[in-house]
Amino acid sequence: MAARLGLVFFPAFDWAISPTHPEREERLLYTKDQLFEEGVLDLPGVVEYRARPASFKDVARVHFCVPQVKSLAGEAHLVAAGSAIHLAEAWRRGEIKRGFALVRPPGHHARRVVHGNRGFCNINNEAIMIEYLRRHYGVRRIAIVDTDVHHGDGTQDIYYHDPEVLFISLHQDGRTLYPGTGSVNELGGPGAFGYTLNVPLPPRTNDEGILYVMEELVLPVLADFQPELIVNSAGQDNHYSDPLADMCFTAQGYAQLNALLKPDLCVLEGGYSIEGALPYVNLAIILALAGYDYSRVREPDYDPSAFPLTPAHREYIRSLVRELKRIWQNREELAWQNRPTGDFAEFRRRVFYDTDGIEEFQEEKVRLCPRCPGYQEISSYGLYPDGRRLEVLALSLPLQACEECQREAREAYSHHKEKRTSKYAVIYLQDRPADRYYHYYPATDREEVL
Repeated sequence: MAARLGLVFFPAFDWAISPTHPEREERLLYTKDQLFEEGVLDLPGVVEYRARPASFKDVARVHFCVPQVKSLAGEAHLVAAGSAIHLAEAWRRGEIKRGFALVRPPGHHARRVVHGNRGFCNINNEAIMIEYLRRHYGVRRIAIVDTDVHHGDGTQDIYYHDPEVLFISLHQDGRTLYPGTGSVNELGGPGAFGYTLNVPLPPRTNDEGILYVMEELVLPVLADFQPELIVNSAGQDNHYSDPLADMCFTAQGYAQLNALLKPDLCVLEGGYSIEGALPYVNLAIILALAGYDYSRVREPDYDPSAFPLTPAHREYIRSLVRELKRIWQNREELAWQNRPTGDFAEFRRRVFYDTDGIEEFQEEKVRLCPRCPGYQEISSYGLYPDGRRLEVLALSLPLQACEECQREAREAYSHHKEKRTSKYAVIYLQDRPADRYYHYYPATDREEVL
């Protein structure tokens, strides 16, 4: 019989941005101490798995790392992503009903192209886990519900053109918090319009507001979408004591959210109230996921009357939910109304890497194909603090790519490789249908294949 819940811990003792940075090992050490003290790991049906690393190929299935995977994915990053994969395999094999990967470094700000660290993230743990499941176990229809206080812009970017992956993000309004994205009008690319839903909540939103969004929007959309797998991008920085944000969620709120959502797999993201929130929030979440009573889990300073939802905020949240439900219900019609003309849709982005001080400029072309989501071609250059300018060209074939798109993308890669286009430091082909990942370096006429 399957266990109720599988857990994996990886506090990454040897990785830190700096000794006093909020993203440090104590985030998980206090939690694990609390779980030992409460005897949670001795509860029937709760099992712990060992951490293990992902491979460079697992990373290349998701990311274009500049200039190569090993320069951005260190041992800690690989073990964090690999531990999520390990738990996902246990879920897929039927060993566990649910799983929670309590790992760091986090990942949901890591986009397809990665020049460095932004938002404390180098590689996207949950996307690497999801793409592993899609490749090796045939899981196709997936829903990601991101409950970190910061918009999951990296995960959104990775799945923006994929109609088989529904991405829903509940976050503090980007006009008031990093990374400044996640507005309602970010709805997905031409081939996946409506499969990205952002819920930008006003600062000081409490349990009532967030749980209202869950009950009135997220659960009905999930019931309609009918995913094979539900993943919770489990940020805990919506908590009222978190030093990096301004929301009012509680440990009880987190537990109720998970009891409602019933995610198959959770992957830890942010949360920086190391002593005041994380031990209680994680304990409440774990009890809820395992089906145990969580009603007595309280923060020492918990006061349910301390964070009232104002009438204005209540009405704003309700109007937001109404608008997003309208979009979801009419997504096919709206997709046709908003579909660009021509053979390609074009997008331009400017991405700032706050941790590493890199400025990235992207131009993306998406093939408008009537048979599949279409391949993507991304030209990206990064301006680095040391004065370097690195430019790359990245071609990405989705798993569902039709034969024509596969041929076009592979020919485009071969064309650039034959030309040895000198302005590019690297030319990539992410060939997901073949599960082969090419990195060509024009300056040395060298190709790596993962």
